[in-house]
Amino acid sequence: MATRREKIEAMLVDDPTDTFLRYSLAMELDKEGENDSSLEKLSELTQDEMPYIPAFFMGGQQLARLDRLAEARAVLRQGIEQARVQGDSHAAGEMSEFLTSLGELGE
Repeated sequence: MATRREKIEAMLVDDPTDTFLRYSLAMELDKEGENDSSLEKLSELTQDEMPYIPAFFMGGQQLARLDRLAEARAVLRQGIEQARVQGDSHAAGEMSEFLTSLGELGE
């Protein structure tokens, strides 16, 4: 029986640009402890023509869990800006609260 990750990867073969499938794969990689691969997939989603807002938040959270706080803050700041550009005040607010919980300036 195929794993969730294998099913997602198989679906991505048919539609490699599917944002939700790409995001789901990043989340599965995170669950499996493949942090670098997960963060790479999330970063790719933030570079799309229309950046995927949840990828910024999940990337920031994952980086914070890995004690990569400066990187987490940078990703969250980018995400907040992009959320505002896209008119997603809810996501901007959630990321702002998380950023505040990390401490804005230093480690």
